[in-house]
Amino acid sequence: MTLQIGLFLFDEVEVLDFAGPFEVFSTATRVHLRQHPGTEPPFEVHTVARDTRPVLARAGLAVQARHTLATAPAFDVLLVPGGVVDAELQRADVIDWIAQRSRTAQLVASVCTGAFLLARAGVLAGRTVTTHWEDVAALREELGAAQVVDDVRYVDHGSLVTSAGISAGLDMSLHLVARLASPGLARATARQMDYAWEETR
Repeated sequence: MTLQIGLFLFDEVEVLDFAGPFEVFSTATRVHLRQHPGTEPPFEVHTVARDTRPVLARAGLAVQARHTLATAPAFDVLLVPGGVVDAELQRADVIDWIAQRSRTAQLVASVCTGAFLLARAGVLAGRTVTTHWEDVAALREELGAAQVVDDVRYVDHGSLVTSAGISAGLDMSLHLVARLASPGLARATARQMDYAWEETR
């Protein structure tokens, strides 16, 4: 079965926060199909934005998402990247969409400050999570100190996986490839990407 991966994009999203996971899952699919011609792809990656206009990521990179909140298909994995999330935290339709999609997805993941959007949507209650080192204190203030850990690349809490900042999203995504497909595919994907992945948190 091909797992549907949904990546939420928004203005001021950190580029590597979404491009890193996009590259990992799409490369994993390419590597798998090369190794096993004629089989189902393990992943299909979708980008989603609030509406049809191009998203302006950090430093002004314009990105055209494939779907809007209203037209996005069902996802097995919902991945929320970080960046400057202040405006998105105030958008009731965005928070409601994240909350609703988090209830129907098999797994929800965040990179960096994407954790704050998950927190606002009520997804992180009672879970152990992480975020970018600069934002750990603020997330602890919001969720409680016991819930937020630092000095880790990612935290796998079953149906919820959160990562630290920016490049940590690559490690988390490779971990998810290992978990959802196979460790061998994750290692082959890291090799294809020339990425020195350590299979640790």
